[in-house]
Amino acid sequence: MNAANLELRPDAPPGKESRLGAVLDEAHVGDIRGALGTIRHGDIAPRRDWWARLRTLLAILGPGLIVMVGDNDAGAFGTYTQAGQDYGTTLLWTLLLLIPVLYVNQEMVLRLGAVSGVGHARLILERFGKFWGAFSVIDLFLLNALTIVTEFIGVSLALNYLGLPRELGVIASAGVIIAAAGTGDFRRFERFSLLLVFGSLLLIPIFLWVHPPFGQIAHDFFAPKLPGQGKLSEIMLLIVAIVGTTVAPWQLFFQQSYVVDKRITPRFVRYARADLWIGIVLVIIGAVAMMAFTAATFAGRPEFGNFQDAGAVAAGLGRYVGHAAGVFFAVALIDASVIGAMAVSLSTAYAIGDVLSLRHSLHRKPKEAKAFYAAYRGLVALAAALVLTPGTPLGLLTNAVQTLAGVLLPSATVFLLLLCNDQAVLGPWVNGRGLNVFTGAVIAVLVMLSIILTASVLFPGMSEATILAILGGGVLFTIVIAAALLVIRREDRRVWTDSFGQMIWRMPPLCHHRHT
Repeated sequence: MNAANLELRPDAPPGKESRLGAVLDEAHVGDIRGALGTIRHGDIAPRRDWWARLRTLLAILGPGLIVMVGDNDAGAFGTYTQAGQDYGTTLLWTLLLLIPVLYVNQEMVLRLGAVSGVGHARLILERFGKFWGAFSVIDLFLLNALTIVTEFIGVSLALNYLGLPRELGVIASAGVIIAAAGTGDFRRFERFSLLLVFGSLLLIPIFLWVHPPFGQIAHDFFAPKLPGQGKLSEIMLLIVAIVGTTVAPWQLFFQQSYVVDKRITPRFVRYARADLWIGIVLVIIGAVAMMAFTAATFAGRPEFGNFQDAGAVAAGLGRYVGHAAGVFFAVALIDASVIGAMAVSLSTAYAIGDVLSLRHSLHRKPKEAKAFYAAYRGLVALAAALVLTPGTPLGLLTNAVQTLAGVLLPSATVFLLLLCNDQAVLGPWVNGRGLNVFTGAVIAVLVMLSIILTASVLFPGMSEATILAILGGGVLFTIVIAAALLVIRREDRRVWTDSFGQMIWRMPPLCHHRHT
């Protein structure tokens, strides 16, 4: 099926769409073959007991777990441990504030994926035109390529601590990442991914060995305050980095496409939300653990306030806590880098397949979706080669990741909000007013933080007064946006269908229909 065969049928009655609806790849329709169970295509039977609900949840588990744990990647390891080593646990509260942001953003994309049957990039292209579609995909491609470089930097740091050959280790990691998605078996990929999700729990034994003060952790998690030491500009930039590493643009594109590829329909959105919540719990546990055990390990020692990189954190854990702690941290860093590289690479390959109407499914063998797998492999190989090439400006590439994220994240969130209010796309699944107000406020905050981040990269000498001015303007902007969304009423408030009709409603095919 290609784009020429897709047309918008806004008058199509709910639930009466064609067999494929707006789906671009026939492989996206069929049985849900998850890592932990199977749901037959067309199964809409009620789950009346806890055992039936548990089996359904096990079959659905995957998208939320992978996107969230994949977000605790090499960059996150560096950011969270820097916060702990330089400022103790005083910035833990930022993680609490990010929980609703994580859920709202990712719930909207999983809803879009289940209802529309197409990826995020395709919806932007179809609903906002070629320019914004191209902008989103090109920016995403550049950002993701550089992000994958940071994943291999993480692998290199861990290998150095473990005393293993860096070159062979990076090549082996790239081979594993490519092989994981190259089997043509969706279930096999998801099982390997969930194994990596389980590997992220290696951080918990480190936390227990260090045994940081739990009372202080609980206090700093729920009581916002800024560190007493350090420059305001540096603290604000670290807060921005925490937000940026926790809420990343690739997550939006990945989860929507992965939900589509897993063949999750509106019938199972409730279970997909539970999967997302489990993933959020795991990512917050990992982030809190890293901040807390790093803070406790380096408190009162010469390294406190002098963060270098994640490799130095592993060395410090090995020196002050025990060799096992350092090894566990290094292995967890490799695990995080691998699952992060897999998810980021897939989000790019999915987006390219979406906008070019190519076959793009992990259900397909490599010979059946050559361009999709070539994009995935090419990104991984390019990133690994850059890390292994002498003289590559890795520090500059890391800064470029931050700058591009600052450009893409606010625009991606704006598109997300608009799409989730598009009746032709979501029908009875559109956002309510309360969700719109919250998301509008989040967008305003993201714009403010992105301005600070981008300006700090372009103008490293930016003063504290400038940062405070941006924050002040951002607060006013947030209030205005939230108030506007609270006052504005949606003109079309028609009742689309009953609860059963909502469960089976899918977006009709889209083509040649743009917002004017």
